[in-house]
Amino acid sequence: MNRRELLMAGGFAAVAGSFIPDLAQSATAVAAGARVDPLSLVDPEFLAPLEAMIKSIGTFSITAKNLQQSRKPWMTDAQAATPIVEKRSIPGRSGAPDVPVYVINAAASDGLRPAILHTHGGGYILGTAAEAVPMLQRVAREHDCVIVTVDYRLAPETRFPGSLEDNYAALKWLHASAKSLGVDATRIAVMGESAGGGHAAMLAIAARDRGEVPIAFQVLIYPMLDDRTGSTRHVPSHIGAFMWTPVSNQFGWSSLLGVPAGSKTVPAGAVPARVENLAGLPPAFIGVGAIDLFVEEDIEYAKRLINAGVPTQLCVVPGGYHGFDFLAPEASGSKAFRAAWNAALAKAFARTAKS
Repeated sequence: MNRRELLMAGGFAAVAGSFIPDLAQSATAVAAGARVDPLSLVDPEFLAPLEAMIKSIGTFSITAKNLQQSRKPWMTDAQAATPIVEKRSIPGRSGAPDVPVYVINAAASDGLRPAILHTHGGGYILGTAAEAVPMLQRVAREHDCVIVTVDYRLAPETRFPGSLEDNYAALKWLHASAKSLGVDATRIAVMGESAGGGHAAMLAIAARDRGEVPIAFQVLIYPMLDDRTGSTRHVPSHIGAFMWTPVSNQFGWSSLLGVPAGSKTVPAGAVPARVENLAGLPPAFIGVGAIDLFVEEDIEYAKRLINAGVPTQLCVVPGGYHGFDFLAPEASGSKAFRAAWNAALAKAFARTAKS
């Protein structure tokens, strides 16, 4: 996977510079005598592509002033001929605008195949569903499943709960359209990377609380779960130094919530880590790198799910920064990481097929 594929599959940014906000600044802090050199903690197999990006990209922070520049279109990788991809527009929820979705690998049948409702990454402020399609085609082939990925509305133009309602509308549509799509309505998982993982977690909580659509599993890839990280909860300087930093995290969360990240009060249901009761949520896989900005919040969320009686698998990759598996896809650690969440998903689909 090349750098362009990384940007598109991860959905973190629309232009190269905005993918690694404050990267040069982080490297400068290290040179100035930070306690731990973050580069020294990177797995050697993940290091070369990261160093190449540090060398080629200067300091860039995503702010209100340059957000639109960051969203400029980027060349996406061509979709494969199969599985078939169809763009559709479905009704929004409660009078909201129609929601664009991409439907992958659908075919009318007796409904024997599982499905995934996917939400793309991008810090809640960037990215499109189309950018994730080539990667999702590979997932659809591997699991012989149907995937719907949602082009939800972005912040700050649309504050919470706009994006959640877009995703929920897509989930309800997938469930209601199961027969025409060839989907087993009892085997629907939610999945996302980074902010997409945060959206998937929000969606699982909303589905539990509303009681309309059963979710079989949640695949949360380095999910963005807690607005307090990097704002009111500081992290060691070697954590979150690369790819997605505290500065960008504050902007992304503040844009979504409509109040500063880390505020005493935030909209109910917007921040998964602040939801008090996690009981009754679907089984989960949570994966994150050990030097990712989200590592502590992801471990804590996994712990809370376990304590709430939710079957949960946690995978922490030593030396992994945010998006390491996309930037260094051929590294053994990246392959093992993908194999872990794919195995968990396959097991969940097999288990729900028998129940």
